[in-house]
Amino acid sequence: MSGTAAGTAVVGHAPSDAAGPAETFGPAEAVGPAETWTDDLYGRALHTGRGPLFLRRVAPLPDAATALLPLDVERFCAPPDAADTAVLHRCRGPVLDVGCGPGRLVAALAAMGVPALGVDVSPAAVARTRRHGGAALRRSVFDRLPREGRWATALLMDGNVGIGGDPAALLARLRHLIRPGGRLLVEAAPQDVDERLVVRVEDGDGRHGRPFPWARVGTAALRRAADATGWVSTGSWTTDGRAFLELGRPHTGLLAVPAPAPHGGHPRP
Repeated sequence: MSGTAAGTAVVGHAPSDAAGPAETFGPAEAVGPAETWTDDLYGRALHTGRGPLFLRRVAPLPDAATALLPLDVERFCAPPDAADTAVLHRCRGPVLDVGCGPGRLVAALAAMGVPALGVDVSPAAVARTRRHGGAALRRSVFDRLPREGRWATALLMDGNVGIGGDPAALLARLRHLIRPGGRLLVEAAPQDVDERLVVRVEDGDGRHGRPFPWARVGTAALRRAADATGWVSTGSWTTDGRAFLELGRPHTGLLAVPAPAPHGGHPRP
């Protein structure tokens, strides 16, 4: 997940490029007020590694069959599965994992010798990432980040394309973070959807956090947002029912697309 959070960023270390010396990410400036993903429900789930945990649709008002969107906490906290591994093999360092959650991908990249940094607003997520050997920073993707314009690969996994409720704004921001010739690996919704929602985190006992904007986009909608923000689709695949797109930032012919920050928090599952 990625968004603004209270306090000072948690600091990690990662090499500055695939073959260069290590770069230390120094203390970040204090960031804004706490957002949804710093609430206890998500942190408790990451601490235990277990759900149930959901996103409940608040608006538009859903029917009973689609009110709850499950968050797969057990998978987020487990080692990378076959679908994750297919993504990891497409990564070139340095890698930025946007909304890294408990850090399974950042830690796996570190074990592979690929420099990587996770960003997340959740203190529990950052702490777990660091405990498992990954570098992580507590910050929103829309805040100032290290190595802006120089990342070779960025990851938007586990529904993180929904961050902020505006996929086009998020993709535009990432185009400013990735270097020309770099790539963005995005997990799309497995269904053919294009939704802008207001949701809240909820556990199995009915406890819940505050509402925040979210989005769900399938492959077709994700391609449309990518085209509108200057990305080139360079591949797509499905593994174990999960759908992925690889987007490239061209060396030339870039669109002059601004990178606005959407209103509200910028969370992830």
